[in-house]
Amino acid sequence: MAAATVKGQVFLLATAQALFQTASVMVMTIGGLAGGQIASRPELATMPVAAMFLGTAITMLPASLWMARIGRKTGFIAGALLGTSGGLLAAFGLWQSSLLLLSFGTFLVGSYQAFAQFYRFAAGEIADDAYRSRAISLVLGGGVVAALAGPLLAQAGGKLMVPPYMASFLLLALVSLIAAGILSRLHSPARSAATTTVQSGRTWREIVTQPAYLVALFAAATGYGIMILAMTATPIAMGHHQHEPSASTMVIQLHVLGMFLPSFFTGSLIARFGVMRIMMTGLALFGAHVALALTGTGFVSFASALIMLGIGWNFLYIGGTTLLTTTYTSAEKGRAQATNDLTIFIVGLTCSFSAGGLLQYFGWQKLNMLLIPWIIIAVFVLLRFSSHYKRTVTSHSIS
Repeated sequence: MAAATVKGQVFLLATAQALFQTASVMVMTIGGLAGGQIASRPELATMPVAAMFLGTAITMLPASLWMARIGRKTGFIAGALLGTSGGLLAAFGLWQSSLLLLSFGTFLVGSYQAFAQFYRFAAGEIADDAYRSRAISLVLGGGVVAALAGPLLAQAGGKLMVPPYMASFLLLALVSLIAAGILSRLHSPARSAATTTVQSGRTWREIVTQPAYLVALFAAATGYGIMILAMTATPIAMGHHQHEPSASTMVIQLHVLGMFLPSFFTGSLIARFGVMRIMMTGLALFGAHVALALTGTGFVSFASALIMLGIGWNFLYIGGTTLLTTTYTSAEKGRAQATNDLTIFIVGLTCSFSAGGLLQYFGWQKLNMLLIPWIIIAVFVLLRFSSHYKRTVTSHSIS
């Protein structure tokens, strides 16, 4: 594929990423608030957010294997249409004051998210070795739009209709429908016989037991789990400390900017300093998040902590994805990618579902203190295997 065409397709995928992340951030911003309106107990308020991650976890493997057979384009469009259906159902659930229907709607949004997780892999598949890490980063950079649009749309829709936030989910459905139209212009590389034969290549066990694969998976799962736990709890925690909804909206915007704005240079940083150093920097930024969260419950403490959380996630997630792409062949990508993202979103599901209960019982600052052992273990794992991964990165010429 010509360089100009590759860059055009990466831009298309980045646009689709922006729209998908807008939908996802909308759920993250107001899912707990909407759930809290109709939940019978406070700890159930985050169920709509947890349901989104459950939908992602359940759909991940089937989505990957299905797209290995029918191609990226059809799968991506189908996923966006699931998002449209989910937004409509969630709005109906609020109208009916049904937490179950609301959560099933966000479950479908999670299914959309499962398909969309492969946008970054699609970018890596159309790019050559020299451009791959940058292509992955640029696609994830589409989330910058989501950082601005997601919380604004979520809050703007909150007051347009009764009950509150019903219009937010209708706007989510519209955003997802636009994404389906954008994705209809995608031109995926032709599939070879090898890629359409799911059982070709090494066995699943041989793929996932590679040291490089395991560390890539662990780094990305750590980044996602810690980020989701803190991010899900933030709007509710800020409400507990008498912050206005507009303040929590701004904090989430700053957080999502922290998640995606670095994407425009993370690929270059990986090429220059190596993937292991970037992932270690991500863990250091998570440590900074915890330290800042412990400084207080004012706006500045929340905002600065969530910015560090977002940048840390970016370094761990892009670093893990870049390393992962060196561990499988084209024939093995369906199983390798699905196992990676399925595991990540099971961790995300667990963290999002537990966020409400942990916040209820421990409070904001103690909840963040619970992250310290996880970060320490992650640092130990990366240090323990650092020399091995440097050899892996060198042998595969990650750049």
